[in-house]
Amino acid sequence: MAVTLGYENVYRDPLGYPEWQAKGFPVVTSPAGLAEISPESDTSKTLQGWAIIWTLLGIFAGGIALNLTPCVYPLIPITVSYFGGRTGESQRKLLIHGVCYIGGLSVTNSLLGVTAALTGGLMGAMLQSPIVLGTVAAIMVFFASSLLGFWELRLPYGLTQAASKSYSGYFGSLFMGITLGVVAAPCIGPFVLGLLTWVAGMGNPWLGFLIFFTLSIGLGLPLFFLAMFSGKLDKLPRSGEWMVWIRKLMGWVLMGMAAYFIRPLLPQTAAIIVLAGVALAAGLHLGWIDRSRASFRAFDWLKSGAGIIGLVVAVQMIGSLVMQGPGVQWQAYSDQLLSEAVENQKPVIIDFSATWCAPCRQLDEVTFHDREVVKQAEQDFFMVKVDLTRKDNPDSDRLLQKYDVKGVPTVVFLDQQGEERRELRLVDFLPADQFLVRMAEIRKTQ
Repeated sequence: MAVTLGYENVYRDPLGYPEWQAKGFPVVTSPAGLAEISPESDTSKTLQGWAIIWTLLGIFAGGIALNLTPCVYPLIPITVSYFGGRTGESQRKLLIHGVCYIGGLSVTNSLLGVTAALTGGLMGAMLQSPIVLGTVAAIMVFFASSLLGFWELRLPYGLTQAASKSYSGYFGSLFMGITLGVVAAPCIGPFVLGLLTWVAGMGNPWLGFLIFFTLSIGLGLPLFFLAMFSGKLDKLPRSGEWMVWIRKLMGWVLMGMAAYFIRPLLPQTAAIIVLAGVALAAGLHLGWIDRSRASFRAFDWLKSGAGIIGLVVAVQMIGSLVMQGPGVQWQAYSDQLLSEAVENQKPVIIDFSATWCAPCRQLDEVTFHDREVVKQAEQDFFMVKVDLTRKDNPDSDRLLQKYDVKGVPTVVFLDQQGEERRELRLVDFLPADQFLVRMAEIRKTQ
């Protein structure tokens, strides 16, 4: 698995990330895709500059959107009544109570983020396992079926009652925030699971804390402002069928996340068809099959918009699959094949990859399907693929040692004499136009 926002790509080796890291091998690649010989991985650079700003803004918006879930929306009157009972206190004290309230909501989620980041290496290695990926996807489908209305997930009565109790002092406000996080768990838990998996892949405790703290602020801030301006509460839409529709929308989001997690386990074509199928089904269901109604006009536009977006995404995915031409024709590695390439005075490109590796799939789907890349590969190159998805390949260890491969993706360029041009080595995704430059460079070697 790789984190590609920012980006310096932290890439995983086929034998398991912790083992390579313990040996001091480099685990960081440069933005240009050339290997860096550095034994340390600065994972804080996986999100940089505007990338981290836009990411946090998106997570903050997601936290706000979670207020519309059936688990959280009914807590708005409870929150308002709790703070409304403190109207006799000064504005400063009321503000402190609000900060404690949001802090209580943030503490649990933030600790989860830090914990996930600290176990990032272990989580990254685990996510190479089809069993783990399948289990995560199954959990998401399980929760999605609840949000879609097939069954009801409820918390114990005592926990829901705790949310409606009033507690005194600043600790009471802190506890109210913690309680909100627990009561909201049935709706936000599945999304938190997906976010935890992503944060674990980065392996940075600071980013883990920041991401989950931002999510919590997005979730708690609207409730706080509604409490401060409780007179505006009567302008909020009343609970009704529209909230059931919102719940179904989030159920389809979870179905999409499940499809994304099993994507590395499927062939490229099958993965795209599954994702497009989820988008199509979601669009039809949310836009037209579902009969939910609401008293405000914007709801009908919202339904139609969701339906159209689902259809457009599905058509775009299928269209890209249909328009995609044939890719590079790869051959399995063999010493005899390399000898044949030297005899024919042709360079060799060796692609070390794995199905669970995101940049590897991006290379396959984009660069190695580019028409000019395919044309030149057929005419002037021997194209060799080494699939490191399975760890029981007897040749894997030998090839990893022979070519000093520290992770995937790794693309090795051999000249006409069978010698590697190390400066051309690629350890990250590279667009087709830049890959063609490398192909032209290796052909110049005499």
